Amino acid sequence: MSGPSLTLRLPPRWLFAFPPDPVPLALPPPTDARTFASPFPIDAKLFNDALDWKVPVTIGAVYATTAIFMNRINRERGNKPWGFSKTAAFHYFVLAHNIFLAVFSALTFVGMIRALAHSWPGNRELYIIGKWWPGLRTQNGLAGAADALCKMHGPRGIGDATYYDPHTHTWLNKNPNVLLAANGAPENSDVGRLWNEGLAFWGWWFYLSKFYEVLDTFIILAKGKRSSTLQTYHHTGAMACMWAGIRYMSPPIWMFCFLNSGIHAMMYTYYTLSALRIKVPQRIKRTLTTMQISQFLIGMTFAGLHLFVHYTVPVSVPITVTETISSAISSASAAVASVASEASSAVAAGATAGLMDGLKKALFRAAGEEGLAENVGRRTREPALSRPSSIPGHQIRKQTHMHTAYQEIPCIDTQGQAFAVWLNLIYLAPLT
Repeated sequence: MSGPSLTLRLPPRWLFAFPPDPVPLALPPPTDARTFASPFPIDAKLFNDALDWKVPVTIGAVYATTAIFMNRINRERGNKPWGFSKTAAFHYFVLAHNIFLAVFSALTFVGMIRALAHSWPGNRELYIIGKWWPGLRTQNGLAGAADALCKMHGPRGIGDATYYDPHTHTWLNKNPNVLLAANGAPENSDVGRLWNEGLAFWGWWFYLSKFYEVLDTFIILAKGKRSSTLQTYHHTGAMACMWAGIRYMSPPIWMFCFLNSGIHAMMYTYYTLSALRIKVPQRIKRTLTTMQISQFLIGMTFAGLHLFVHYTVPVSVPITVTETISSAISSASAAVASVASEASSAVAAGATAGLMDGLKKALFRAAGEEGLAENVGRRTREPALSRPSSIPGHQIRKQTHMHTAYQEIPCIDTQGQAFAVWLNLIYLAPLT
């Protein structure tokens, strides 16, 4: 095979087990990044406690039950507004509520765009806001794009991802230069993949925002109006889908956050203008409705494709060649090797850590491993050298050459990731 390729095939049946395997737990965002991808740390226990399945189930059930009950009360009252809904305090609350969600949704939208820009494997061709960004064309075609969107951990670069193997219950990678953390999980400080580049942080807060958004319903009920079944279903389902996507670190949840936050930024801006009694043209309302339906169609297609995508990645396969040489030649070679080793040790002793890191970065970049180059400084591994073994009068020299082969891997790795996909498909179908 001449290079990476992408194919579509039916997913294996074992991916669709219910309930899905609870491992691995979601990985908290970087704790010391202090960038837009992770502006401040989130406690690991708090992060995963909020992702307990009981949280969305309990809040969703209480919300739906309360909305149904209040609909009945309002109907019995003749759909008259409640007294407090006519106060200035309520008006300012509604205004602050809409402004907050408009701003937060816009920040999440920017976070998702930034995450994609930092993980996309394209050539750095676009100069925007004083910085070079990857172009749309990837170095490895569709396979390179699939790798960037399917694998969310590890450094950027096809074949460099860290993924969870559900059969061995361990985190693995195809590149020996990519190291794991001491606990066997992906390095918290790795950059170049969607999770650490913003999805873990902004996705988690966006999940929590789904609980806050139910205030939309209670604002409607306070005005004496009826909360539609569709609205109740939308809010309850959004809680469950966001929970599943972040809890199981399912790749398509990036698109859910991206589209939904973008639509919400515009929608809550519209609600803010309405609360300020600023008239909005009717065509803008229709455009927002069209965009909402379009996000469901795009989301369903994008999420569903993940189940069928398989692609190949380059892996280094060792090929050992055995040679028998005379002891005289072997002795000469050993002497040369000894001198070279001593010289190398002297140079290494005099070199600074910064110089070595710079050299490693240059070598990785020269090999096209931009993602690994960005992670140099804390996770490089020196390859082991094979030593010759000898027999009387001769020496057996084994030389190991690394050959690049292409191995097919699936886009979706775990039952939890698959569960999040088909849960989103079930949820979006009635809305569409």
